[in-house]
Amino acid sequence: MIAGGDTVSAIGILESVAVGGPGISPILLIQVRFPVGLMRETEPMSKKIPSLKHTALYTTCDLKWLDFTTTQETEPLEQPLGQERALEAIEFAVDIEQQGFNLFVVGDPGLGKQELVQQILSQRALDTDSRWDWCYVNNFSNPQKPRVLRLPPGMGQKLRLDMESLVEDLLTSLPSSFQSDEYRNRRQEIEQELRERQEKAFRNLDREAEEKGIIVIRTPGGYTMGPMADGKPLDQQQFAKLSAEERQHIEELIAELQQDLQAIIRDIPLVEREHHQRVKALNQEITRLTVEQLIAWMENSYRNQPQIMEYLSEVKENAIKNVDAFLPAEGTREADNIASRVAEFHAYSINVIVDNSDSEGPAIVFEDNPSYQSLIGRVEYVSQMGTLITDFTLIKPGALHRANGGFLVLDAHKLLTHGFAWEGLKRALKSRELKIQSLEQMLSLVNTVSLEPEAIPIDVKLILTGEPRLYQLLRTYDHEFDQLFKVSADFARSTRRDAGSVQQYARMVSALQRDRGARPLDKASVGRVIEEASRTAGDGERLSLRLDDMRDLLSEADYWAGKGDREVIELADIELAIAKRQHRQDQYRELLQEQVLRGIRLIDTEGARVAQVNALSVLEAAGYRFGQASRITATARLGRSGIVDIEREAKLGGEIHSKGVMILSSYLAGRYASDQPLPLAASLAFEQSYGMVDGDSASAAELCALLSAIGEVPLRQSLAVTGSINQLGEIQAVGGVNEKIEGFFELCDARGLSGDQGVIIPAANRAHLMLHKDVREAVKEGEFDVYPVERVEEVMQLLSGLPPGAVNSRGNYPRKSFNYRIQKRIEKLQKLQRQVSKSAGNKKS
Repeated sequence: MIAGGDTVSAIGILESVAVGGPGISPILLIQVRFPVGLMRETEPMSKKIPSLKHTALYTTCDLKWLDFTTTQETEPLEQPLGQERALEAIEFAVDIEQQGFNLFVVGDPGLGKQELVQQILSQRALDTDSRWDWCYVNNFSNPQKPRVLRLPPGMGQKLRLDMESLVEDLLTSLPSSFQSDEYRNRRQEIEQELRERQEKAFRNLDREAEEKGIIVIRTPGGYTMGPMADGKPLDQQQFAKLSAEERQHIEELIAELQQDLQAIIRDIPLVEREHHQRVKALNQEITRLTVEQLIAWMENSYRNQPQIMEYLSEVKENAIKNVDAFLPAEGTREADNIASRVAEFHAYSINVIVDNSDSEGPAIVFEDNPSYQSLIGRVEYVSQMGTLITDFTLIKPGALHRANGGFLVLDAHKLLTHGFAWEGLKRALKSRELKIQSLEQMLSLVNTVSLEPEAIPIDVKLILTGEPRLYQLLRTYDHEFDQLFKVSADFARSTRRDAGSVQQYARMVSALQRDRGARPLDKASVGRVIEEASRTAGDGERLSLRLDDMRDLLSEADYWAGKGDREVIELADIELAIAKRQHRQDQYRELLQEQVLRGIRLIDTEGARVAQVNALSVLEAAGYRFGQASRITATARLGRSGIVDIEREAKLGGEIHSKGVMILSSYLAGRYASDQPLPLAASLAFEQSYGMVDGDSASAAELCALLSAIGEVPLRQSLAVTGSINQLGEIQAVGGVNEKIEGFFELCDARGLSGDQGVIIPAANRAHLMLHKDVREAVKEGEFDVYPVERVEEVMQLLSGLPPGAVNSRGNYPRKSFNYRIQKRIEKLQKLQRQVSKSAGNKKS
């Protein structure tokens, strides 16, 4: 006998054990073993709930829709299937030329986002007007701020080679010009004039001294003056014999002449400076003639390029001013090491940072490493004598330079994982100019002098690819995002499955097969690929659009076809590829199942238990999803705390799971205690769960466990339940239904199918069923069942073997219904609560 007076002999074989202890009320554990097939015919049942036929568990591909023998006979699909909306958005963003209409391509990995973007960009009309060569050149007036040149495609490299030729010509021609007869004669004239001026000054001094009887003698140490008689200098004895007045007069004359000599000597540097200036002017005149002759052909060649003409004018003036640098060092020949000397003239180099000489159409750049420097560019340094130095020739371009006038495609996740890359990119897009600046300078971390290259105006269409979550985060938390990315292209995960889409999918399979260089597929194998696409989509009425999964499957099937020496991929190759892939990834699932089979993890698949239900969940490990059963238990007693979610209290329950528990609390109160308080203290727990639990797909199982605990109704352990519940008791669709069913089936199959086992699923999930062949075969043989339900009453009916019953005019349920047991237990709890309240009131008074 079970509490409540109802027998279960008509339902199964009853086994009961009373468990208790000192001071503890015995707890009745009830286990009912249901004979095979008995539940299907057992009464009372208000309405038999049918299980699904095996044909409803899988949507096969109708091969009549495929009008080919192998994919070699089909025309490959050029446009991606099911992505019409995304395709339209991409084309719009690519064509519109307004600022801020950059594109964010939204979609899960593996949908072929980047391939489609590349395909559309490459199909654009060839338009070279938007491409330019960009060069940095020396700023002769301020070398720390290099100038930028914007040139037509190919002209940058031409200018670089022309400047190298010019430097080589200058190194060759200028020394020759300075060795010409004309230059030598004019130089000699200047030097002769200098000598004559100096000699004339000294001759005048000698003549004046001679007239005054003074002789001027030049010595290695300078000039010496002394008295003279009869054309000969007087010695000291002769000078001493002179009278004092004569000696004083001679000394005065010598002093006057010394002043004249000092004046002549003071004028020598001025004369030499004049001489140097005249020589310099001569050199510049010769240099100008030579440089103008050498540079004239370049000016003629680039006469239509104002920037180059201005630059050549500065080059001309700088070369004339620094002519000595072009002359050979003393002791060397002018022809020695011309090539090496050309490389030394960095000031006249052309740093072509963007060369579009061999490019056609707009620039299309895919940057796989979008760091700050990879996008914005950088200034490199070289070490010389322990010091880091740089110049404009060490300016290196970034992806924005290369994509200028075209398109730049970046992965949003990679972009955001590089420090300051996102902020640097936004700054360039908003200002529409590219200023090369190191992170140290931008963050004011260094005070060293560095280059400040002239900013380059940019016109770039930026295309970011990323997952939907990342897109939403950027829109939510970056207020500048919507101003810069006004267009989004949302890639669909799946497309509807009908005759037209199946035929298109076959053409897409043909395109992927040819792209991979794989063997053709026959009709049956294509049909199996299409079925697997529905399985991947988790919906028998839709097809997955994950191209990466499709490519991998075709590659693996092609491998197995090669192993079998077949020229065409057959159905067996596809099946083998799928089976081998699952086997490679199945180790973790097998370990978990082994724990159940060994009794380490407690999961029952037979008998009956009060307040215990098998719920189903999906685990994912390294991208592989599989289902497993989890035991949910409940307790119910007199109290006021309501339903305690142990997972939430232990901080192991997610927000969605907590919401599901609140919903079943609301259902319970509205169903059984709408007019009176519900004096209930209950608890729910996922047994042997040591990680986070989230989602509401177990809320139906939790409610059944709770109802069983309240009404002390035993529930079949041969059934597992999945489905979420709303406040009205309706069972709602859940995800991963195929994996859940297969997970419980594999456990039951490992223990031995009894014919009484099965899974209860939401009726709304019937369209999603794409179950493995072994499950379908078991259902076909009557060894396993899949029950679709719409309400929680149906779930309880299947689990308990009792009908829900209908409320009579007095508000009571039939005695042989599970609702009767629940109702009576709640009434009992309410009565006990009144007694407790009355007793407490008496004590207080």
